[in-house]
Amino acid sequence: MGNEAIDDVDRAILYALQEDARNTSSGDIAERTGTSDSTVRKRIGRLESDGVIKGYSASVDYQRSGYPLRMLLYCTASIPERGERIPEILDIDGVVSVQELVTGEENLLVTVVGESDNDITPVAQELLDMGVTVADEVLVRTHETTPFGRFDAGRDDGGDDRSGDGN
Repeated sequence: MGNEAIDDVDRAILYALQEDARNTSSGDIAERTGTSDSTVRKRIGRLESDGVIKGYSASVDYQRSGYPLRMLLYCTASIPERGERIPEILDIDGVVSVQELVTGEENLLVTVVGESDNDITPVAQELLDMGVTVADEVLVRTHETTPFGRFDAGRDDGGDDRSGDGN
């Protein structure tokens, strides 16, 4: 990030955008943060240019869109090459994400979606062809996300209690 540290207003902006970037206006965020609309727009611009906000994307339900299989492939690549392999892996048809892992023998987590096993198997073969070993495969039933709670200025800092009742 640039020279400016992330403050409570930035965190509130990040939380609101994670919650619903498409339907949340800078005016809505300004109201929540007690700042002006122009302040929020400038802050969003800074967060974007500093690389804190990397982009905006749709959260797709692959199952409802005709691709019912979501498979996690735990892979091993040589340590000097694992980071370099990520763009190449992302270019494989069916791969929707790659995470670089820093602990354990498996050091890449590749997420693949498809209609059937016939869509997943070629991905594993392409990984092998580039020198990446698939150590384990895990079929995912559901995948849900939530905004990072520490960006929510209205949340008390008491931990992971999401119910709000303190229990």
